[in-house]
Amino acid sequence: MINFDLSEEQQLLEQTVREWGAREIAPRIHDLDREHRFDRGILPQMADLGLLGCSVPTEYGGAGMDYISLGIISEELEYLDTSLRVIMSVHAGLNCLSLLTWGTEDQKQRYLVPQAQGRKIATYGLTEPSAGSDVRGIQTVAVKKGSRYYLTGEKMWISLADLADNFLVFAWSDPDKKKQRDPSGISAFLIERGFKGFSSGTLKEKWGIFAGNTGHFKMEEVEVPEENVLGKPGEGFKVAMFALDQGRYTVAAGATGLIRACRDASVKYAKERRTFGVPIADHQLVKEMIAQMESDYQAARLLWMRAGFLKNHGRRNTRETSLAKWFATVASERAAGDAVQVHGANGYSDEYPVGRFYRNCKGAVIYEGTREIHKLMQADYVLGARQDKSTRCELPAIK
Repeated sequence: MINFDLSEEQQLLEQTVREWGAREIAPRIHDLDREHRFDRGILPQMADLGLLGCSVPTEYGGAGMDYISLGIISEELEYLDTSLRVIMSVHAGLNCLSLLTWGTEDQKQRYLVPQAQGRKIATYGLTEPSAGSDVRGIQTVAVKKGSRYYLTGEKMWISLADLADNFLVFAWSDPDKKKQRDPSGISAFLIERGFKGFSSGTLKEKWGIFAGNTGHFKMEEVEVPEENVLGKPGEGFKVAMFALDQGRYTVAAGATGLIRACRDASVKYAKERRTFGVPIADHQLVKEMIAQMESDYQAARLLWMRAGFLKNHGRRNTRETSLAKWFATVASERAAGDAVQVHGANGYSDEYPVGRFYRNCKGAVIYEGTREIHKLMQADYVLGARQDKSTRCELPAIK
């Protein structure tokens, strides 16, 4: 049975993150966004709160929280700014939870423990200049020589590319299967920034998420020991898809927080702004937009909580997570557009936060599966063309 009431621990977590954000982030986020600057000093604070390893067991340096807690954190962070939730997506979701599930004990000790403690920051490298939704279109190759792999290729649109210490990277390790576009020829690798031949750069022409770091990295025959293969050779596609189930979950919860931020900003402004002698909150069409935001917020929250419930019980949740991600991100785009409309000309001004919300929301409709990809997934589930072979989720159950 699903209980939609948060536990005392979850309520305390929500309150703690909300109060920290209001105190430490909210007064500065406008300036950080305007300056296109990521404040690395935020990361130690998040580590001190246990956020960076929130759903990693305590024996691996984490806080041992459940997956609903991961959703709560993601929602609260994106309420402040998308750049903060992105940290949870790539570090805690895509990377750490993949290590927890697929990593050897040695890999967990070398990488997961320092990442969960916040001593190292991690990210995820799948997208390339010519490969996004088409994962089999990646061109990065890993050539094995003895007990070493040599990776060559480029990854694009990587969050924390210029800041992360560790990278989960995907490459073709079987050239014959690459020619056939057989995904069983892809392997996953754990790479450190200090490996020879690795270099990164920052993308400066983004349309949004100005307070976050997004970039690219290149690998020129980067030497990687075979003990840094995550999972078995040839399991990289499975690892990538598993990771996306975790990353999409944080994106869904985060987009829900953005809807709430749009709603709250619109309610505040609608009560203060007067036209035709009355607050605009009295105008029916303004009410309609705010009502839509509230409806979308409540529905999106239920969807990501449903996925989190399945994760907590160790059950497969690809379908539910996809639906939550699709619905919440599209709804956040609608909410941000309406929030700007509620603010009228002021919504077009940097003086109010809704313009930032509008710029930030679009990315989530594209990354970790475009809305079109998720539409196709949901249609295929309903039509019976897509079926998950097992109800089991590789994540450890937290009941």
